[in-house]
Amino acid sequence: MLNKLSENKFRIIITILVVLCLGIVRAFENKLFYDPFLVYFESDFKGLPFPQVDNLKLFAGLLFRYALNTALSLVLIYTLFKDKEIFKFSAFLYVFFLVLLLAAFFIILEFFPNANWLLFYVRRFIIQPIFLLLFVPAFYYQKQNLKK
Repeated sequence: MLNKLSENKFRIIITILVVLCLGIVRAFENKLFYDPFLVYFESDFKGLPFPQVDNLKLFAGLLFRYALNTALSLVLIYTLFKDKEIFKFSAFLYVFFLVLLLAAFFIILEFFPNANWLLFYVRRFIIQPIFLLLFVPAFYYQKQNLKK
């Protein structure tokens, strides 16, 4: 086991650094991104109307945060699997889900003022690295099945 650890020392260090960076993005979210929904969703938002937002600033903030999480996630995925095809597929999925989620977010924001919970979950997928939590086990499972 110690041989495996010393062989993969670089991968372990990169993995730890990426996870720390993801934590830093989360820890400094209030300072880094314009997002009035951070405070809104911390309160009892079920009966409250959506806060007033600057759509351009909100879009830019969400896009920036998604881009940071995506870049860190792709580095981690490549570090763990060392497979260009998995990397390309992951990048494609991240772009696909970005378009889908941002469109859904702004449609809900503009046309469904009572869809608080739906907006909460769509936003959650945009601002958190949830796809990383889904992709890593899925790719690991796929690699294990290909070995059989």
